[in-house]
This record gives sequence, C-alpha cells and structure tokens, in this order.
Amino acid sequence: MDALQSRINQQSRRIEELRDELGEQTRGMAQLQAALNEEILANARARGAAVPVLVPSLAQGVAYAPQETGQAQAAQPTQQPPASDAQTQAVGQAPESDSRPPEVAQIFDQPGALTPAGTFVLEPSLQYGYTANDRVVLVGYTVIPAILIGLIDVRQVKTTTAIATMTGRYGLNNRLELEFKVPYVYASGDTVSREIFTGSALDRVFNSSGRGLGDMEMSVRYQFNRGGPDKAFYVGWLRYKSRSGTDIFDVVTDCVTRCVANATGTGLPLELPMGSGFDALQPGITWLYPSDPVVFFGSFSYLYNFERTDVSRTVIGGEQEHLGDVKAGDIWGFNVGLGLALNEKASISLGYDQSMVGKTTQNGEDVPGSVRVTLGTLLLGGTYRFNDHVSLNVALGAGVTRDTPDLTLTTRVPITF
Repeated sequence: MDALQSRINQQSRRIEELRDELGEQTRGMAQLQAALNEEILANARARGAAVPVLVPSLAQGVAYAPQETGQAQAAQPTQQPPASDAQTQAVGQAPESDSRPPEVAQIFDQPGALTPAGTFVLEPSLQYGYTANDRVVLVGYTVIPAILIGLIDVRQVKTTTAIATMTGRYGLNNRLELEFKVPYVYASGDTVSREIFTGSALDRVFNSSGRGLGDMEMSVRYQFNRGGPDKAFYVGWLRYKSRSGTDIFDVVTDCVTRCVANATGTGLPLELPMGSGFDALQPGITWLYPSDPVVFFGSFSYLYNFERTDVSRTVIGGEQEHLGDVKAGDIWGFNVGLGLALNEKASISLGYDQSMVGKTTQNGEDVPGSVRVTLGTLLLGGTYRFNDHVSLNVALGAGVTRDTPDLTLTTRVPITF
C-alpha cells in the first residue's frame, strides 16, 4: 500500500508538472498567434484596404496554416477528434499554396494596411479628370415676368486634367511607413462666354492650358493596434503638401489693367496653374473592419491650408496687383467603402468620398463670391494581381455635386520590391 501511494503521489506531481508545461505552451502559442496576425496584416498590402486573413484564438478550435512565404491563407475548419487516453491527435492543416490573401481595390488616395518592414513599393499612376460647369448671370430688371431688360452673362467652363504620379512607399517596421509623391500635371481649359457690359451677341471662346510639376507630398502612417477577426484596425497618418507647382499667383491673368473693378478682359489665367498655391498639413485616421467575406473601410481627415502673406499676381502688361494676405479654405473630409475579393487575384471595391471646403479669406475678410463648397464622389474600383510583386488597380469616380469633377479615372500599378 505504501508503494502504491508513493507511485500515486509521483504521478500526481507529474500531472501538475504537465499542466504547468501545457499552460506555458498555450501562452506561447497565443503570443505566436498575435505575432502572426501582425505579420499577416503587414503582408496583406491592400492599396486602400485589405482583407486580412487572421489566426483566431485557441478557444475557437479552428486551425489556420500559414504559407512558407510568411503570408497566411485560411484553412477550412476541421473538427478535432476526441483525444484518447493513449494519445492526442493533431489538428488537420490546409493544403499549402503559393498565393496570398486577395487584395481589395484601392479607390481612395490614402491606402489602408501598411507596407511590410523593409519592403519598398513603387507605384506609378495616371489620373484623368473632366469637369463641365455652366453659369448664367442676369444683370438688369424685368418689366413683366419673362421679359428682361439688361445684359446676360453666359459662361461655360470645361476643364480636362491628366496627372501622372510616381509614388514611393517604404516600411520602416510593421507599424510605420513613409510615402513620397511626385506629380506631373497637364491641364486644359475652354471657356465659352459672352462678356458682360459689351452688348455682344457672339460667343467668345477663351482657351488656356498648362503643364509641369505639381505639388509634391510626403506622408507618414502608423498603425495603432493589431486588430483581429471582427475587430477594427486603426491607422493614423499625417500628410504634408508643398506648393512646388506653379500656382494662380505665378501665372499671368487676362486683365487689361486690373482685375478688380475692371470690366475688360476675362479675369482668367492665360496659363492654368499646376498647384494650389498653399502649403497644407493634413492629419487623418483610417479604419479597416474585416467581416468575412467583405471588409469595410474608411477615413476621417482635416486639411489645414497655411496663409500666404503679401501676395501679388501679374496682369497683362506686367503690372503687379497686390492682394495682401490670402488663405484658402480648410477642408474636412471623410469616406467610407467596402471591398469584396472575387478570387485569389481579383477584387472589387465600392465607396463614397466627401469633402467640405471652407471660404477663402483675403486680409482677414471673406473674398467676394467665396462660398463653402461640398464635393461628393461615388467610386468603383477593381484590382487584379498578376503575381506577388505586380498588381493593376483601376478606379472610376462620378461626381454627385455640381462642384465635383464629373469624371475621374485613375490607374495604378503598384510594384513591390
């Protein structure tokens, strides 16, 4: 009896030791799962939003097999057979594959998931835009309804732009990346009008165009949390926009003497500007919420335009017209969208983007005619991945307000090194 009791005590101590080892192994596996989720998010470069395929907790009883390349692919849930007293059977694993989680098409300017640590992404892109605005101004008085005595100023403005951009992104670590953009802009504008105060019955066409370097940008992005299945990811970012492009104050304006209180000339620039003319700083936050089989994403941002002091513009004849201190209106923006992976190589996205632009001020006062503007765009995009290094992304935007460009078509080709 003493010998049997001794053996029972030894087995009890051994059971306690095994329980402690199992607890340590469970904690280690939980840490490995968290690290793997972070690695999956880093490798699932989404060009705007990604559908990270993440490893769930141990309590869910589902096994997921990572790929050899460090990217993960979801395995089919496998039922664990009951463990016998003799041995515990291993959970099944999915067949290995050389593919990575499918990407969701980028439709907004700011990407979602960050670039993996030590990875460089070069993204050439081309954007085409078209805008048509009509304006009718009645100057006079009516004797009876539908009869006007006076002048009518009718103006149609049609603008076409093409922007070629070279973007570079580099992942400093799995939570931090830097981005730099260099745009080259071509713009053409046609204005059809009947000049006010001239009494002319003929339409006059005013053409102008411009091309050159646009406003260069630099951004930094940081991922705040790891997220997980049915748990949102949050990425904060800060963008600086320079005024490297030729702006409205640099080009010559079509005014005979002065544009203020002057009826002659169109008041339009002879050469279209390539930049906004203001330095700007834009903080924002992007969120991604994976919910199989789609991912929801969006962002909030605020763009602050720095004021320019002692500004002048050039009119015909070389005269400088002093404008004083000018500040462009700040911009509040938000967007929301959803993405769906069609297969391992193709995906589509649908979203809406809106910006609220404030009034422009001059010497502390609102510029005459300056109003708040709301820009709204519906976007549809698609991505096709040729291989692990090259993808093609196309996004189509349609304006839903009168001040928004009628059409925008953007093509991106991200190349991973």
